[in-house]
Amino acid sequence: MTHPKLLGISGALRRASTNRKLMHEAVRLFGDCDFTEADLHLPLYDGDLEQAEGIPASVQTLADQIAAADAIVISGPEYNKMISGVLKNALDWVSRVPGGVWKDKPVALMCAAGGRAGGETSYHTMRHAMAPFRAHLIAGPAILVAGSQNEFDEAGHLKSEVYTKAVTELMTQLRAAIKPA
Repeated sequence: MTHPKLLGISGALRRASTNRKLMHEAVRLFGDCDFTEADLHLPLYDGDLEQAEGIPASVQTLADQIAAADAIVISGPEYNKMISGVLKNALDWVSRVPGGVWKDKPVALMCAAGGRAGGETSYHTMRHAMAPFRAHLIAGPAILVAGSQNEFDEAGHLKSEVYTKAVTELMTQLRAAIKPA
């Protein structure tokens, strides 16, 4: 497969977030691909809304992007020892779309956080949150960028050779997990 379709999901809405930078750095290190960045500006999950109006168009778009992707990179922050509300909301909404779009999909998880643990709790929470979807979660290496506000240069690239090497290894494993069409 020469041009795999890679979907990137940042669990932070802020344009300049270190998780968005980490996601883009992962895409760069993944190599040649057709990249799409998901938009998590979704309504809050509300069963009454779903019953009255069905699946919102923005949620269906996200589910379609997941289904069309050959592999997915999710980079999420740690907010109060948990994954971000926008990421959890997106997972909850997509779970309501028929078809099981995550099943067997190769997914790489990573975190960037300001603290010294690099979002370790959020990383493990993301793994738990993804469990019901039966995605193919890449086992590691675990990417936990600590003190993330100091770990990217002006171009958005990781400064640390250690982090760059680990993300490269994770992206190599993600690419290898893609099933031939």
